[in-house]
Amino acid sequence: MLRCGSRRLGCLRAAFRSLTQTDHRSVTLCIDPSVGLNEEQKGFQKVAFDFAAREMAPNMAEWDQKELFPVDMMRKAAQLGFAGVYVQTDVGGSGLSRLDASVIFEALATGCTSTTAYMSIHNMCAWMIDSFGNEEQRHKFCPPLCTMEKFASYCLTEPGSGSDAASILTSAKRQGDHYILNGSKAFISGGGESDIYVVMCRTGGSGPKGISCIVVEKGTPGLSFGKKEKKVGWNSQPTRAVIFEDCAVPVANRIGSEGQGFLIAMKGLNGGRINVASCSLGAAHASILLTQEHLKVRKQFGAPLARNQQICNQAVQMHGGYGYLKDYAVQQYMRDARVHQILEGSNEVMRILISRSLLQD
Repeated sequence: MLRCGSRRLGCLRAAFRSLTQTDHRSVTLCIDPSVGLNEEQKGFQKVAFDFAAREMAPNMAEWDQKELFPVDMMRKAAQLGFAGVYVQTDVGGSGLSRLDASVIFEALATGCTSTTAYMSIHNMCAWMIDSFGNEEQRHKFCPPLCTMEKFASYCLTEPGSGSDAASILTSAKRQGDHYILNGSKAFISGGGESDIYVVMCRTGGSGPKGISCIVVEKGTPGLSFGKKEKKVGWNSQPTRAVIFEDCAVPVANRIGSEGQGFLIAMKGLNGGRINVASCSLGAAHASILLTQEHLKVRKQFGAPLARNQQICNQAVQMHGGYGYLKDYAVQQYMRDARVHQILEGSNEVMRILISRSLLQD
């Protein structure tokens, strides 16, 4: 039976109280990430840190090496409210703020950056349906997403359109009470494993105003997937092409009105980009702690490295040759975080968006 969102939020708060009382994990921080947070946010953060240390960090190397999608662990995270962090409570979400979500994802990413990044995408998809869907759609799709009974993927990028998202070609032509989708999406996180695909497709003319947002459910005839991509990082989440060949989807699965899809996609990305940045901070945080310990223990010329010099600030560099070995977790944080400079908008696109915002009257 699905728990309501308010009950799940209560569970998260109860977990924090229990953690505070037992104090079975102390977090040693060289840079305190709780500065500026209110007491409730500090509580969410501590629960997420504890979950990351207990359920994620001990397994992240195995998930990476064996390319495992840790479904059971993510469903445990969902029980704490981490699958619908900023989805409304009436459909099973936690009803928290964007800042709360950022705090949670940063803390979870210290346990496994790759898996947390997928969870952030899943949260983004659930929020898009919650924010722009009608009541029937919200109550149909969001509850199983908030428990992670079902998983979600965001489908915007195509083989020929990355940063220029308004140029997508995947078409959705209406025939009666269905849309017929044809085309493909590339580099889709969760592709082939997810149950819900939030797809941006062209229902009208060229440009952003011709794009609509349609939910495609796994098992729909005409929906298929490419081979699982071999990646440098993000190996705990599968990445595949998502392919539509005369794929008939009910008009009832369209989120928002025709032509509203590009707006929905960009609204989703505005939050998704913050989520991914938070994951990067979590990876950096974990790397700093690992490096801090390494520099205290590793000796050269009769003294710990920490006493020898001012050293290059990259954590892998600080580990020397050890940083290149897969036995040391710091290299995995580096690999998993590297793609954050590309997806959800490249660094170059981010600079354009920031400058555009600063120059607005």
